[in-house]
Amino acid sequence: MRTAFMLLLATMIVCGYNSCRSRSLKKQFQASNSLIDTTFLIMEKTEAEWLAELGAEKYSVLRQCSTEPPFTGKYVDHHEKGRYRCAGCNTILFSSETKYDSGSGWPSFFDAIDKTKIVEAVDTTFGMVRVEIKCARCGGHLGHVFTDGPDPTGLRYCVNSAALEFDAEK
Repeated sequence: MRTAFMLLLATMIVCGYNSCRSRSLKKQFQASNSLIDTTFLIMEKTEAEWLAELGAEKYSVLRQCSTEPPFTGKYVDHHEKGRYRCAGCNTILFSSETKYDSGSGWPSFFDAIDKTKIVEAVDTTFGMVRVEIKCARCGGHLGHVFTDGPDPTGLRYCVNSAALEFDAEK
């Protein structure tokens, strides 16, 4: 798995890959000769449909890869028990069990509920190389994943609050 990821990463860097701003997610992975199966990408809407459904803030984050300012999102200091789902398609992504205070200013999780629900892609915007995370179902931009998180995974899924909805535990 790690070898496949490194191969994908190298391919995308060589190809000048910019995941956030260009083509659809499905086309991006086909163009990068990715080993990732993209047949699960089932939500295809026009940008006008996404904007009407999501509203300006969520559209800006999920479809245009914007980032909300740090410490402003509704889930930064959120401590209720429950699950976080994609605001674009309602796919369940994260649990309050893996949420922690990273001090970064965005909701942070050390693991996803099901990693097949999240697609990783290289993001080279702003002169940096980061790993972008997108919802596997709708292709919505969630944020980025970093390798400076706590045990047991060592990961920090740094997610925009605008990309999430929360369901409280009953």
